[in-house]
Amino acid sequence: MRPLLSFLFALTCAVAAPAASTQPNILFIFADDQRADTIAALGNRHIQTPNLDRLVRRGVAFNRAYMQGGMQGATCVPSRAMLLSGRSLFHIDEKLTRDETWPAAFGRAGYTTFISGKWHNTPASIPLSFQRARAMFTGGMTNPMKAPLGNLEGGRMGPTKISPKHACETFADEIIAFLREPHATPFFAYLPFDGPHDPHIVPDDFPVRYDPEKIPLPANYLPLHPWNNGEMAVRDEQLLPWPRPPAEVRAMLADYYRYISFLDMLIGRVLDTLDASPAGKNTLVVFAADSGVARGSHGLIGKQNVYEHSMRVPLIIAGPGIAANRTTDAMCYLYDVLPTLGALAGVAGPKTSEGLDLSPTLRDPAQPARLALLFAYRDVQRAYRDDRWKLIRYPQIDRTQLFDLAGDPDERTNLADRPEHAARVAAMTAALATEMKRLDDVAPLTVANPKPAAWSPPPPGKTKAGKG
Repeated sequence: MRPLLSFLFALTCAVAAPAASTQPNILFIFADDQRADTIAALGNRHIQTPNLDRLVRRGVAFNRAYMQGGMQGATCVPSRAMLLSGRSLFHIDEKLTRDETWPAAFGRAGYTTFISGKWHNTPASIPLSFQRARAMFTGGMTNPMKAPLGNLEGGRMGPTKISPKHACETFADEIIAFLREPHATPFFAYLPFDGPHDPHIVPDDFPVRYDPEKIPLPANYLPLHPWNNGEMAVRDEQLLPWPRPPAEVRAMLADYYRYISFLDMLIGRVLDTLDASPAGKNTLVVFAADSGVARGSHGLIGKQNVYEHSMRVPLIIAGPGIAANRTTDAMCYLYDVLPTLGALAGVAGPKTSEGLDLSPTLRDPAQPARLALLFAYRDVQRAYRDDRWKLIRYPQIDRTQLFDLAGDPDERTNLADRPEHAARVAAMTAALATEMKRLDDVAPLTVANPKPAAWSPPPPGKTKAGKG
């Protein structure tokens, strides 16, 4: 009888005990205005990023991941809306109140969803996407040593208090505390930093510093952009004088790199905590950024352009079932990332999501993804790239650029006016128009009365600050 009772008791316990979840956890780390070429392991010999380097060794790094653009100077707003909704630029609700988001879909599927960091898509949409939110910065930019931060309380954002330390450090502390909690269900943890967006401020005692004289200018540095791109005096472009002084560009890059190294240190603390936790072996870790930024490239400072330095973003994905220490040339948008995580986790996404599943590329980095990409900034710039070529169109001034990215990744030599490339310009312009129509982009590629392309910097003190 005793063996039978023991058997029945064991059977009862087996039936009553919840099965261990095989769904992976998600840890998504998101930077603000971090160029794709600012990671040491991916080729930048002048920056220190040991923790992003170890993430590169653990997973797949995308050489050709992009944000799609924006209809306003503060491009992080549409970029984050695209990321979280899985929708293209021309279909998003920037406030994220209309359509279900991917974090909400993870919550609907049984995940615990948590966020700490920057939210630039209206505070009212935070509880629509996340179950828990702490130390939230709900603005665009601020002094990170004096950032007003608030918590989600009773289904709405509560009052703010000034962070007692650098905002990004507070965000990391909150994520670390969450990772140390016991978790009965899989989790989706989102850490959207508000750095390295300017102002480039880090704690004075952070030991990593860069000598501006040892920071090289970008390969495509110019004192002035050669013509009016339609957004020449936005706030970002007023951060340095015209023409761009080489010494001041180097000083800005030194501060920018220092901020990235500070974030890298925080990322290391987060990764160490994850590795030491029970969830460490079953967590998909993503690092990406909402946009790049010029910082002297092409005579520009900001991100209100469709050049590679501003549209291309870092994207690293690591975790169970993903190839390790590999890079891929597969092309993708940021809004493909959460649909990919959904596919890996078995989570059905929002019905309105448009992103692609990149999991075949994560298993085999030689697998391609998107065959061509469209980029846009307001109604003044459009671009289209395929595996090799990139065309940029400035309809308001009737200018076109064509770059051979295989031999000219820094977009320094415009081939558009060369007779031997006339057929290619025509074909790519037609392909751009077709893709615009498919995505419901109604901006014109030509205008009846183009404006003059020439542009001169405004006299000192005559500029007007705008969003950036």
